[in-house]
Amino acid sequence: MSNHGQSDGSTGELIGVDEVELPRAEAVDGLAQGALIDAAEPSVARFPRIAQSLRHRDFRLFWTGNFLSNIGTWMQNVAQGWLVLRLTNSAFWLGVVGFASSIPILFFALIGGVIADNTNKRKLLMLTQSAMMVFAFIMSALAYSNKIKVWEIVMLALGTGIAMSLNTPTYQALVPQLVPKEDLTNAIALNSAQFNMSRVVGPTLGGFAMSLFGEAGNFILNGLSFLAVIVALSQIQSNQRGTSGEGHLWHKLKQGFVYVFSRREMLSLIMVIGIGSLLAIPFITFIPYFARDVLRAGERGLGILMACSGSGAFLGAATIAHRGRMRRPGTFVLCTGLASFVGIILFAFSRSFYFSGALLVVIGYCMILMIATINSLLQHLAEDHMRGRVMSIYSTAFLGLPPIGCLIAGSLAHIFDAPHAIAGMATLAGIGLSIVFMIRKELRGLE
Repeated sequence: MSNHGQSDGSTGELIGVDEVELPRAEAVDGLAQGALIDAAEPSVARFPRIAQSLRHRDFRLFWTGNFLSNIGTWMQNVAQGWLVLRLTNSAFWLGVVGFASSIPILFFALIGGVIADNTNKRKLLMLTQSAMMVFAFIMSALAYSNKIKVWEIVMLALGTGIAMSLNTPTYQALVPQLVPKEDLTNAIALNSAQFNMSRVVGPTLGGFAMSLFGEAGNFILNGLSFLAVIVALSQIQSNQRGTSGEGHLWHKLKQGFVYVFSRREMLSLIMVIGIGSLLAIPFITFIPYFARDVLRAGERGLGILMACSGSGAFLGAATIAHRGRMRRPGTFVLCTGLASFVGIILFAFSRSFYFSGALLVVIGYCMILMIATINSLLQHLAEDHMRGRVMSIYSTAFLGLPPIGCLIAGSLAHIFDAPHAIAGMATLAGIGLSIVFMIRKELRGLE
């Protein structure tokens, strides 16, 4: 395996030393300080602290490809929600599609974590990204024909969700292979930043593109965007494989649960993310409903609202990238979580477009501070040979529970209405988070 872009877990990283001849004095000096000089990238020192992990070539490729791909994904999400509303005029079906797109996480992410610990992560990501690209093109063809049915949207969302459930833990587990440990928190934060920048750019472009070309145009652009991450992955030269011991899949899966449950700090963090994912995060699925039926904002208004949420989340990720690990992170998670839940309650009852947009900025900011902090803590607590399984359990809680929450919210919207359902669930999330913080001393004692 080429050593270009390979991190060995030490304080530095050797990249492409055979490509540029180093002056001997500089090389000796660098080794004396315990850091190998990145000869292939002489501009590394010019990266500011907030973007320090981008000095590593493989991570830079990975980050850029995923950013472009995520822009397309958010363009599709906006169009998909609008198309469901146009076909069904039902908040319930919005919940069903949200359920179908994410429920595979509950069944396949854990298996994906085991696979990620025992296979070539880069090649597995190329496979899952290619599958999602195919589903996007199928969706665009059906939408262009004007004969698409809501059950077809549900099935394609389900297929995309299955691919995503294998993709997510692998994606999380690959990042530590692309940067040394001291840059890991920054890399995680920058990944959150690019994801949330795409939440700003994607919905904004999606709203305008949909008004010009219809929903099918957004689906085509999403399909093309997957080429960016596939090309980036093909250029990454980190080919590390998992090193788990012998054993059957279910035995290795059990090892992952035993590992997490035996570490009370990890378990406390998983409980917190599970509460937020089940009861709070599903509100995002219903933003198209609020845009059209509550705020009367139309397609472009929906794009602006989604961009507001994404811009707040981007600012939150940038804060983490700049600050690094927070002091008293357990208390920090509690405060940011409660702030985001209160924001959701206020958003549910707002009838002002501008106030709703401002609330989405606050919600996005506080929620990503909570999520990125939990992600970073878990990555630092996990050992290398268990990281795929730890992150698959995290992914199951973070991405597998929202579809159940979507189904609950959609069902409650039939009994009450969507604003009361969303506000009630956010209230329960705040109560649950407070209880966990009070009874789990490990969460309060995190440093």
